[in-house]
Amino acid sequence: MRRIALIFVTVTLAACGGGRSNGGYGGSPVRIAATATGPISRACLEANRAAATPQLCGCIQAVADVTLSGSEQRRAARFFSDPDDAQETRARDDAGTEAFWQRYKDFSDAARMQCS
Repeated sequence: MRRIALIFVTVTLAACGGGRSNGGYGGSPVRIAATATGPISRACLEANRAAATPQLCGCIQAVADVTLSGSEQRRAARFFSDPDDAQETRARDDAGTEAFWQRYKDFSDAARMQCS
């Protein structure tokens, strides 16, 4: 289970390989700031993955800023250091967690599109 969650987080991060200056999410333009900081960008950089650059992590944070609330960002940031938490969250069977997981998946998809 841990390996699956780690692969999910790694693929999400690796798929966000570059840094475009702008793009769109949900039909509205999103200005991607390569210097965006927050819980996601810190967790991304602290994960010490080869693909993690300040530009990439800033891009991912910028997407998180428009797709996740602050508490959701802090919750998602834990997935970088604890992939088991991602797997457990995904498997949980309650409406609130399922709603968060759907928003997290939407964030992951948007980050993949915006930051690659």
